[in-house]
Amino acid sequence: MQPSPADTGAPAPGPAPDRAGAPSARPRPAVTATHLAVAAVGAYVGAQVVANVTSVKIGSTFGRAVDMGTFVYPITFTLRDVVHKTLGKRLARTVVVTAAAVNLFLAAYLQWVAGVRPDPSYGLDAEFRAVLGPLWRIVVASIVAQVIAELIDGEIYHWFVRRVTTRYQWARVAVSNAVSVPLDNAIFAVGAFGALPLLADDQLTLPWGAVWDVFLVNLTVKGAVSALSLPLIYLAPDRDWRRDPDDA
Repeated sequence: MQPSPADTGAPAPGPAPDRAGAPSARPRPAVTATHLAVAAVGAYVGAQVVANVTSVKIGSTFGRAVDMGTFVYPITFTLRDVVHKTLGKRLARTVVVTAAAVNLFLAAYLQWVAGVRPDPSYGLDAEFRAVLGPLWRIVVASIVAQVIAELIDGEIYHWFVRRVTTRYQWARVAVSNAVSVPLDNAIFAVGAFGALPLLADDQLTLPWGAVWDVFLVNLTVKGAVSALSLPLIYLAPDRDWRRDPDDA
């Protein structure tokens, strides 16, 4: 009986060399669950920032005023669901709060940059301050709406896969978005433009009829974009929802 390498102290045999003499290695998959999770998190945070920056432009769609971030922001709800699917509920919550912190930092940094004395050679300081200087009422309303609505989105998504079915992935996204998107829209419209206590005389305050109009127009656009984003949930394989069911 031949002694084993462990008995003799000899190193264990490694992978068989290829024809060039280098050890051959098993091919790694091109895309792993970790790659997909990182991509989903990056896309979610990036879409949040893009939506907030582009919201300063008010465009006209079918004759109605719509902030241009509305065409990107609804995608974040489906991207949040992709993060939930790949990383689980607890880490999805962390991503939501992190994105809110990033947007808050962005607004604070833009505020500071707008207040810095410009170099004499820079002739666009007034334009920069006018466009990118944050309106804090809108910033706060947007971030509060995002955190509340997307955390609720996660609860509904998790309830659906744990209590209803793990089939029909588009349905879990549609159900969670059907609650979170209108909720986000209502919180934002009222917070940013409603005649709230201490804000009745604010320059952004609109009559309640106009606030309702903002809500309806934005909800129509967000609902359409949200529906178009449903296929994004199929970009990543589904997780095993039987594992750690309380906080999978």
